[in-house]
Amino acid sequence: MGETYTITIEPLGREVKCDSDQTILDACLRAGVWLPHSCTHGTCATCKCDVLDGDVDQGAASSFALMDFERDEGKTLTCCAKPLSDVTIEADLDVPDELEVHPVEDFVGTIVSLDDIAKDTKRLIVQLDHPMRFNAGQYAKFQIPGHEGVDRTWSIASLPTDNDRLEFQISNVPGGIGTDGWLFSRAKPGDQVKLSGPYGQFVLRTWEDKPIVMLGGGTGVAPLASMIRHALENGMYEGHITLYAGARTAEELYDVDVFRALEEEHPDQFTYHPCVSSAEVEGYRHGWVNDVMSQDFERLTGHQAYLCGSPRMVEASLKSLMAKRLFPRDIFHEDFLNAGDKAAGVGSPLIKR
Repeated sequence: MGETYTITIEPLGREVKCDSDQTILDACLRAGVWLPHSCTHGTCATCKCDVLDGDVDQGAASSFALMDFERDEGKTLTCCAKPLSDVTIEADLDVPDELEVHPVEDFVGTIVSLDDIAKDTKRLIVQLDHPMRFNAGQYAKFQIPGHEGVDRTWSIASLPTDNDRLEFQISNVPGGIGTDGWLFSRAKPGDQVKLSGPYGQFVLRTWEDKPIVMLGGGTGVAPLASMIRHALENGMYEGHITLYAGARTAEELYDVDVFRALEEEHPDQFTYHPCVSSAEVEGYRHGWVNDVMSQDFERLTGHQAYLCGSPRMVEASLKSLMAKRLFPRDIFHEDFLNAGDKAAGVGSPLIKR
């Protein structure tokens, strides 16, 4: 049995108990203290903070996200850092007052269905042993069966009001432990899986009334789907949402009929543009989502934007949005990083998550 230490979070002055084999981020999230975070694997640097007192084990923090000189200056990544003593940290706790914070919990899920919905893409439905309270846009962390200590994170595509039966939209990663090695090969309905959540600060800001532009690449549409359905079907937002969903080919796009039906049902609130980049296809916009969006808007002043996809897609979209005079404070994004991206230290440097 390891030691238990006290983590003091400034400027809150809040104290949280943390086991020596537990990351500081995990202890705080489970206690309902919402520290900044995104990837939870030591790659994106969103959770970087200052250690004011005490000692930590830096764990598997990437040298790209936490450089040697930053370690020497007393900085740490809370998603990797484990306490070696009582620790005091100072974090950027920029949490909107309107946002309800849901503590992270552990769950046992049973696979209800696992279906192909596009090329190399599956829809996973999991029935939980108890409801997971979450905000639209957040994600869950799965423990991969047969691989002790290996986890993968996938965005929740379902509504926060359907919180005991979660939907995930997942693309295959060749050679990936969680996808190629499990979900796309040996997982089946009836199997049980352990997961935890909710995680992430990429959430729909339902209390704001600015018109919204959303850009999603591949299964980066998953958290956007949760946001859109929550806004429209649960009446959580009265403004207008424009979604650009992109893929290389039409065969890689999914739920086109679902979004078109939503567009018909909510014509004053929702506009949908499926985009294909490889070739012109009837019924689809041609080009990358950021380029198609740029054709439609002269200026985006007064809007908000939500982006989710590969680091390359997110970075290109950030540049396009800012070129349309959208300030960084009104751009929210989530990078989809696979294991290869994380090992290479891939991330988007243009805007703080």
